[in-house]
Amino acid sequence: MDKTLYDLMDWAGIEEIVYSEAADPHRLLGPHVTGAGLLIQAFIPTAVTVSVKGIRDGILHPMERVDDAGFFAVLLPGKTKFQYLYQVTYDNQTNEELIDPYSFEPYYTDTDIKKFSSGIHYSIFDKMGAHPMTMKDTKGVYFSVWAPCAMRVSVVGDFNLWDGRRHPMRKLGDSGIFELFIPGLHVGMIYKYEIKAMYGGIQLKSDPYASYCELRPDNASVIWDMKSYSWNDEGWLKKRASWNLTREPLSIYEVHLGSWLRKEAEYNSDGEPLNGSEFLNYREIGKKLVSYVKEMGYTHVELLPVMEHPLDASWGYQVTGYYAPTSRFGTPDDFKYFVELLHQQGIGVILDWVPAHFPRDSFGLACFDGTCVYEHKDPRQGAHPHWGTLIYNYGRPQVTNFLIANALYWVEKYHADGIRMDAVASMLYLDYGKDPGEWIPNLYGGNENLEAVEFLKHLNSIFKNRKDGAVLIAEESTAWPRVTGDVKEEGLGFDFKWNMGWMNDFTGYMQCDPYFRKHHYGELTFSLLYAYSEDFILVFSHDEVVHLKGSMIGKMPGDTLELKAANLRAAYGFMAGHPGKKLLFMGQEFGQIREWDENRSLDWELLEDTLHSQLREYVKALNHLYLSQPALYALDYDPDGFEWVECTKSGDSIIVFLRKTKKKEETLLFVCNFDTMLHEKYCIGVPFEGKYKELINSSDQAFGGDGYQNKRVKISKKKEADERENSIEINVAPLSVAVFSCTPVKVKNTKSVVIKKDKKVKQENLI
Repeated sequence: MDKTLYDLMDWAGIEEIVYSEAADPHRLLGPHVTGAGLLIQAFIPTAVTVSVKGIRDGILHPMERVDDAGFFAVLLPGKTKFQYLYQVTYDNQTNEELIDPYSFEPYYTDTDIKKFSSGIHYSIFDKMGAHPMTMKDTKGVYFSVWAPCAMRVSVVGDFNLWDGRRHPMRKLGDSGIFELFIPGLHVGMIYKYEIKAMYGGIQLKSDPYASYCELRPDNASVIWDMKSYSWNDEGWLKKRASWNLTREPLSIYEVHLGSWLRKEAEYNSDGEPLNGSEFLNYREIGKKLVSYVKEMGYTHVELLPVMEHPLDASWGYQVTGYYAPTSRFGTPDDFKYFVELLHQQGIGVILDWVPAHFPRDSFGLACFDGTCVYEHKDPRQGAHPHWGTLIYNYGRPQVTNFLIANALYWVEKYHADGIRMDAVASMLYLDYGKDPGEWIPNLYGGNENLEAVEFLKHLNSIFKNRKDGAVLIAEESTAWPRVTGDVKEEGLGFDFKWNMGWMNDFTGYMQCDPYFRKHHYGELTFSLLYAYSEDFILVFSHDEVVHLKGSMIGKMPGDTLELKAANLRAAYGFMAGHPGKKLLFMGQEFGQIREWDENRSLDWELLEDTLHSQLREYVKALNHLYLSQPALYALDYDPDGFEWVECTKSGDSIIVFLRKTKKKEETLLFVCNFDTMLHEKYCIGVPFEGKYKELINSSDQAFGGDGYQNKRVKISKKKEADERENSIEINVAPLSVAVFSCTPVKVKNTKSVVIKKDKKVKQENLI
């Protein structure tokens, strides 16, 4: 070896690279200007010969093998860097030309690093992960990952024989960020990060910021170009930005894509089902779902988590790929098409999101770089003992940046119209689901997770600053105050909160035999005492139809399916009239009898039965009534939008109330009977003189009822009832909800006159 070249060798650094322990391989590898000329070094295991070839002039410069492990070097005259590639001959006699990955500068700016380290780089997903791009006229893929305590991180995949020695990444200062641009890679290739911990252990990890993943049970990340899709839903997004959903109709159909509709699985020659063959593609599901949802009158669909997850039985709530729509149903572009298709038909898309915890799968976030990076080290802070999952460390800025950017990512990259945050209560309370000794109090001795509270406020503040109409919804099951309150006024800042209390109380009430409901009347009316404390969404969600809870129709009392259906129609009718936006889980609209199973399609064949098809027609009619009547949504969160007419008749299990807007003529009257008794000529106080027309009645024979309706318009009389001057008499069917429009009309007093005609005297009442 030439002495000059020998003296330039950093033998300790070469050993660090050869033994795959270098956190800054660019310090040696690639081109470096020295006092003696341009030094180019490469580490290519299993290479026999390597030459530097100038891309412009084509001149070859043989490199000297300075270490038998595959370290090569050459010293060239001059001090100007130029574009080159390596001509490599391997020990198996194959040849390859490679552009040097270590000849490119970092893609991060100092500002990027500072913002990420402070937890405020809200578009960090444009840097982290794998991004096809062109650098210095060279096409390739840029990789970036955060592993602050790793000794070394490498990109591995089929393209480099999964050999962590070949593509070690550069650590950017003390930021914990590792990055590398690898020329020649393209969309569809799989990769992982090989991480060598400070203690020497090596593990393979999926990319936390990967935009696409392999289909389970495989778990490698997949390179994808997130900029390649051409969107065509600008009209929807523009309209959404001008909405105030608190005053707009919001009727949500909750869907699990893996079981809403399936196809027959395909089998191999051995009779074994092909993995994933039972699922429809996002595009196929979208075409079928949008047609159904539009017909049924829903305004939005809410998808159980579509983020990548390894276990079907988790329904997506144990996420391993936060930035990747699950490959069960296709590619990221397929999912974009799904969202776009719904938008083009006027249907919004809400995504379930799980920032509360993550699973322990070895390829995921758990102990990511050999240390507790995303979770707390102390299991009393970092683990859910009953769920078997890990809790995020919300006090670490880079972790909250990962989560906040992720929520924004689904809105920006996938045009999601809302994010429904799962298990917020588990985030807010340090002792959630834990026994004494399994948790640590906060610095004030309380059980509130102060870091999680700040994270939620931070997220909601940034989310609202976008002013694009997308909303954040909390599934919060406790009485934590001001979940939907303004952050500036000590609220958490969510747009909506699931009303879990109403769901539990009202479902419990409906499960009672009608004979005993009179003793549980308070469970029916209690929710109106707190209905305006938050901006609530009323839900009959998937949580109500799993874990041996049965289906909605299965919960209803009655020794016949007809009685159960009557009870369920009454429940849905009351829900339609109760203040708050609405959500119903798939299959419950047509009375699926069995409990929901994520491994099977819904029982669509039930619709061949009249009872189930009539129930669906009823839900459809309720939805369309909801859309057509501003009183049912415009003042959901204003006490002026609701008024009791009668809420004391516990013996009859009847309640009567009004839904209102600022316009008197838009008032609706709800009469709800939760007993099996028929009441004929039942006198009900009404808000004003006028005409009262029945718009819908759950007792309608078209919906499977017994037909006790009020088909003629009722004209109010000057007869006091329910402490009101005017009243009407109606038929109140058993187990029914009837909704009346209220049209103000001045009703003249009845008086008798005598009319003479053909010498006959006839007395008539004139109005």
